[in-house]
Amino acid sequence: MPDHRKGLIFGFGAYLLWGLFPLYWPLLKPAGAVEILAQRMIWSLLLIAAVLLLTRGFGSVRQLLTDRGKVVRLMLAAVVVSVNWGIYIWGVNSGQVVETSLGYFINPLLTILLGVLVLKEQLRRTQWIAVGIATVAIVVLTVDYGRLPWIALSLATSFGCYGFLKKQVSAGAVETLAVETAVLAVPALLTLVVLAEQSRLTFGHAGPGNAVLLAATGVVTAVPLLLFGAAASRLPLSSIGLLQYLAPTLQFLVGVGLRHEPMPLARLLGFVLVWIALVVLTADALSRRRAGALTRSAQATAA
Repeated sequence: MPDHRKGLIFGFGAYLLWGLFPLYWPLLKPAGAVEILAQRMIWSLLLIAAVLLLTRGFGSVRQLLTDRGKVVRLMLAAVVVSVNWGIYIWGVNSGQVVETSLGYFINPLLTILLGVLVLKEQLRRTQWIAVGIATVAIVVLTVDYGRLPWIALSLATSFGCYGFLKKQVSAGAVETLAVETAVLAVPALLTLVVLAEQSRLTFGHAGPGNAVLLAATGVVTAVPLLLFGAAASRLPLSSIGLLQYLAPTLQFLVGVGLRHEPMPLARLLGFVLVWIALVVLTADALSRRRAGALTRSAQATAA
């Protein structure tokens, strides 16, 4: 099977699983968001350690740890992704799946702004148009919610910062995830100890089914990340960029269709504006890619 087709299968699998996350986290009740987050960190570390043991990948991790700059960035990435995970789990289990999906819809737009603010990048006119439309959408949604859609903005910002830090590290998905989960393991264990002392720990006290589901958070976390890593090494960024909209689309459908969350006209208008901004952004990226391919082809022909 060609690498491109394998990449599409891996990428589709990763975003499909991420899109179905809102169906999984409610199954973990009566565990609260804090315990779920801590359990997710611990079991993810154990699973990644098993993968490294089977693939003899600990040498790569040790080599990664010799680079102080990369370790610091991964420590920051671990903190940022823990914030992202915690807000997402809390948002889903508190009946706000639609707003969590909004966060991942606007993530590409906030990533552009991050490039402007941090890397001092210059935006093209079409990118400014997309950002402008998204800003109007946020205003519309703020009026509808009666508050800033802080869950969506927090998820988009934290995931954008996470992606920015991970790109600076430029290392394997398994190795970087091993470092991140190792950083998070100590505070996660302390959290579980505190919950146990306060008689608020669910694991082991809500039946074997609940314990198995909590332990499975490691698999639920690691598998889509590994699939994504396999897809990213086989697909161009434009394909990854199109696939990334699958997850929030599924989350949106789960929130509206299965969880029956309210979708008044003003809120729907806000989402439509976000989708229009994404269409503008995607069309611009594809046209730039096509123009670049034609230029390279012309240069090769001339040579």
